[in-house]
Amino acid sequence: MRIISFRERLHRAKPLVIALWLAFLFFPFKGLKAALILFLALSLFLVFLKFLLRYTKLLRESLQSISNKIRSIRYPPLRVMRYALLPLLVILPFITTDYFTDVAILSGIYIILALGLNVVVGFAGLLNLGFVAFYAMGAYSYALLNTRFGLDFWSALPISLGFSTAAGFLLAIPALRLRGDYLAIVTLGFGEIVRLILNNWDNLTRGPNGVSGIASPSIVSISIGELSYYYYFVLVFVILTVFTTGRVYSSKIGRAWIAIREDEVASSAMGVNTTMYKIYSFAFGAFWAGLAGTLFAGKMHFVSPESFTFMESVFILCMVILGGLGSIPGVILGSIILVLLPEVLREVQLYRMLALGSGLVLLMIFRPQGLFGGKDASLRS
Repeated sequence: MRIISFRERLHRAKPLVIALWLAFLFFPFKGLKAALILFLALSLFLVFLKFLLRYTKLLRESLQSISNKIRSIRYPPLRVMRYALLPLLVILPFITTDYFTDVAILSGIYIILALGLNVVVGFAGLLNLGFVAFYAMGAYSYALLNTRFGLDFWSALPISLGFSTAAGFLLAIPALRLRGDYLAIVTLGFGEIVRLILNNWDNLTRGPNGVSGIASPSIVSISIGELSYYYYFVLVFVILTVFTTGRVYSSKIGRAWIAIREDEVASSAMGVNTTMYKIYSFAFGAFWAGLAGTLFAGKMHFVSPESFTFMESVFILCMVILGGLGSIPGVILGSIILVLLPEVLREVQLYRMLALGSGLVLLMIFRPQGLFGGKDASLRS
């Protein structure tokens, strides 16, 4: 009979120790009952995860065989599927409640945001952790132009887009001297600087109180503030964003971005002006973030710095990673999933972020390229 050493026993009890420690930290905030529930949930999850790790190779082979079978199925062409989906999107407000229509509008705004970040992270391979700053610039630009100068949506839109695009261009000039983690830290700092300016410049932005009374967009003197009208309004911009980013991806600029993402030194040796194309990616991505911010301000009629925190940048980045870096359909799917999932898990609000985090961990273990990402989609280090 083999004697089990203390080290082996400790290794076997490691999941329970981790769960007990986290429950102990959780106890002062939520009490004994919540801490016990968390301990039991984490213990079961960690034991199950440890069990899965023993059979990682077998699971990978099973998932690969399932994936091969799915790929062998003959699906309709992607263009046919798009045309079949379009009528469903058109009639959506008539077959759903106002609540679901409101969630669909928010999904559309986040799709525009995620597609803009996908240009920077997915196409060019540049990690941007302060992308929410351009989102905030678009929202506050329209809010201030509307409430202080009386400009309507269509008059303020070019100014908001120009301001956010110029900010992306100016940030790219000094920031793109850096690479990898250093670039991420610079963009993170830029995002926090913008948030602090919005929070402390009381004379212009009204600080933490935010800007209220923002008017809804109008077409031919007809306000489109109603949910169903605004849904179609956002849907038009989503289609425009998908079409434009897809065309740019297939263009010379898109090919240059992909070359930079895969190997910047080799692409520079082949005659690609890497600095210029990286600046293009920052400015182009900031353009769509400014558009999403303007639509957000027009929908909410109120903006404040709390809507543009660092966690918002992480949330948008998770959409891109979940769908697959560089994949436009994947980014759309990732945006919809991450907007709908918190709403579906609203009844278990205390644990929905735990469920979301667990799902992302499992995705990174078994499919690190994302739902629709290819094997070559990766961030440059």
